[in-house]
Amino acid sequence: MKTKRRIEKTTVYILLIFFSLLFLAPFFWMLTTSLKSQQELYQFPPKWIPSKFEWGNFKEAWMSQPFNQFFMNTVTVTVMSTIGQLISSSLVAYGFARFKFKGRDFLFIVLLASMMIPWEVTMIPQYMEFNFLGWINTLKPLFVPSWFGAPFYIFLMRQFIMSIPKELDEAARMDGANPFQIFYKIYLPLMKPSLILVAVFNILTCWNDYLGPLIFLNDQSKYTLTLGLAQFKGMFGVDMESIMAVTFLISLPPLILFFFAQRYIVEDNSRSGVKG
Repeated sequence: MKTKRRIEKTTVYILLIFFSLLFLAPFFWMLTTSLKSQQELYQFPPKWIPSKFEWGNFKEAWMSQPFNQFFMNTVTVTVMSTIGQLISSSLVAYGFARFKFKGRDFLFIVLLASMMIPWEVTMIPQYMEFNFLGWINTLKPLFVPSWFGAPFYIFLMRQFIMSIPKELDEAARMDGANPFQIFYKIYLPLMKPSLILVAVFNILTCWNDYLGPLIFLNDQSKYTLTLGLAQFKGMFGVDMESIMAVTFLISLPPLILFFFAQRYIVEDNSRSGVKG
């Protein structure tokens, strides 16, 4: 039995390593391509590892366009949007999970139904609204809507709060805590895994968003990294090592974020702080 179990475990590990390398291959090719010279770039058969690492490609590609400004714009949108989503979505989720009011279930069904509406459908009405407010060509349309919550994040946090025993609420009320104190003193610490999960999802969404900045932004000084990269590709269509270098630099922060946050994402959400 031990030998059979060892063989099965070894087979699983081999398959996992194989598929991991398969998924990492494009990222590795992007990195090695960004480090190649012009001569090795179009060499046939292609070389995976360049004979000389051209580290200057990264600086040259980054400085060829105002990517520092694009980076600051992206960070501003991402941070403001994530803070807004965490505050608004957690409050709405807490209300749906712990408060009983007339029409609560109907409103929650409407909230879930809104998840089926694609963003492309609301794109034109949003543009008209932001144009009326004078927000076109500003960063506001990219993060202000996040302060009103997102259906998926609200649903995710509500399901987590529903798994927390209500005895915590009763004990806190007996100690004189009001509903808002119960929320930020009891529920927020327990919601740490779901809050981190929502933050990671929203950061990845904002960081990789292309259609939103394309529609709402006009001036180059307001561009985000995705929009700047698209412009960079159009200007330097054959400068493949520079395109790969910028693409690698842009994709690096989300990968680092996910690497450090994964232990919180896979953390057991059933832990509520109450022992039976």
